[in-house]
Amino acid sequence: MQDLIYKDKRYRSAKVVNGLNMAGPRAHLRGMGLSSEDMQKPFIGVINTHNEFHPGHVHLDKIAAQAKAGVLEAGGIPFEVNTISICDGFTQGHEGMCSVLPSREVIADSIEVFVNANQFDGIVLIGGCDKIVPAMLMAALRLNIPAILVTGGPMLPAQYKGQQYGTYQLKEMAGKLKRGELSIQEYEYMEGLMSPGPGSCAMMGTANSMSVAAEAMGLTLPGCASAHAVMGKKNRIARESGKTIVRLVQENICPRDIVTQEMFELAVRVCMSVGGSTNITLHLPAIAKEGHLHMSLEDLGRISDETPYLAKIKPSGAHTLWDFDQAGGVTAVLKALSAVTDIGLMTVNGKTHQQNAAALVEWDQDVIRPVERAYAPSGSIKVLHGNLSPNGCVVKQSAVAPEMRRHTGPARCFDSEEETVQAIYSGKIQPGDVIVIKNEGPKGGPGMREMLTATAALVGMGYEKTTALITDGRFSGATRGPCIGHISPEAAQRGPIAALRDGDLIHIDIDAGTLYAELSSEEIDRRLQALPPFSVKVTEGYLARYANSVSSADEGAVLR
Repeated sequence: MQDLIYKDKRYRSAKVVNGLNMAGPRAHLRGMGLSSEDMQKPFIGVINTHNEFHPGHVHLDKIAAQAKAGVLEAGGIPFEVNTISICDGFTQGHEGMCSVLPSREVIADSIEVFVNANQFDGIVLIGGCDKIVPAMLMAALRLNIPAILVTGGPMLPAQYKGQQYGTYQLKEMAGKLKRGELSIQEYEYMEGLMSPGPGSCAMMGTANSMSVAAEAMGLTLPGCASAHAVMGKKNRIARESGKTIVRLVQENICPRDIVTQEMFELAVRVCMSVGGSTNITLHLPAIAKEGHLHMSLEDLGRISDETPYLAKIKPSGAHTLWDFDQAGGVTAVLKALSAVTDIGLMTVNGKTHQQNAAALVEWDQDVIRPVERAYAPSGSIKVLHGNLSPNGCVVKQSAVAPEMRRHTGPARCFDSEEETVQAIYSGKIQPGDVIVIKNEGPKGGPGMREMLTATAALVGMGYEKTTALITDGRFSGATRGPCIGHISPEAAQRGPIAALRDGDLIHIDIDAGTLYAELSSEEIDRRLQALPPFSVKVTEGYLARYANSVSSADEGAVLR
């Protein structure tokens, strides 16, 4: 009996369309308008996180349309499918933030399940915000089929009285409002300016840090990370990415072929050189794990220590993401770093970073400095150890004032971000204090909430040069000041931070990489043994399952 063969068996999707027993799927495809000729072509999943609830993703339907057009032009058949995306900005300061970091695993898993169920030959991944890009990178390396990312791009910076602002600065202005330095009318006016259009927040926060990482890993086209959401360049990149994925399928070039250990370490180096968010220390180990690579917290600290700091982008400096893009973006950073590391590594466009850098037209060295004029000999993140954090913790040292790199002060302990914010705004924090926020780690939160409301309150109330904050929670990429997070083990695991009491003297030395309390190991152990067993705050649903199986922050907060 004659069989019905439509597609070369080298394509994964041949399993869906070939043979008499696949009559059902073929009928469905024909019902959607595909012809017999179409069934011979590669099937490309266009995985989109477009939604209508936040600016980082509201425009991605248009970017997806360009990507699909590119797939069609190159001879593939695109199928757009959607998964979830959460904006950290909408979840700040309430229990919704508990769901944000856990959404990374949901997104990665949803992509894996859908792509494998339908046997796509290749995927274009379209997303933009904090947990979405890491999740897509995790899925790409886990699936290891031809893949390319198109990040949504930053929004334009806000303009007010000749100054440029990022959205995060509005939270800091709340402190000025509380202190009477800003009128309610001016504050509300600023609200109308701070988010001027679509795109991720206009700063080197987590969204843009991870977009930089994706480009530096070679999984996006050059210029993608900093091409703004409203720019024609972003649409051109999306269309070209659609064409590129068809070539990658034809040549069977997969993410693990590109993201080698050497390439991954280069991506880490790029992130550290531009003031990357502390959240990258959660995401990069999680991504590495999916690619069968090695990237520990210690590795991240070592690479940062060895990497010159080349670009001060908000919140670490005055330059915006627009300045960064116009200065040459990631390609210019790679060109600068070529003085100290090898960038001759292959990317999805079929050229090495070295070749792409050679074609760079503009490199503004006042925005992205060459190595010999680096702002500092080490990168943005410092890993600290001590008796409060045996497994490590992190600080964005590039956003710490020089006078706060060393600090000693009494502990002021709180069991949640809400308690902390109330204390800051009510004037209960004194200059010199070390604020301690416990029980906000991956298990304790659960979900390891960002402490941006607390850290922004500190800045707004004028404490950023007198008062430090330490926590087993995490921070927004917008956080600045002496804020130390990801303390591991967390309080819920009965790490030493759980033993702290008001008045305990805490020593911070960023240059030395230390964080410790003036407590003997015997006293810490005695206090920990006296604590009741930790009980998970959420007892049902996804967050309960997450809390029971998530790893420590120093391991990337991945599900075991």
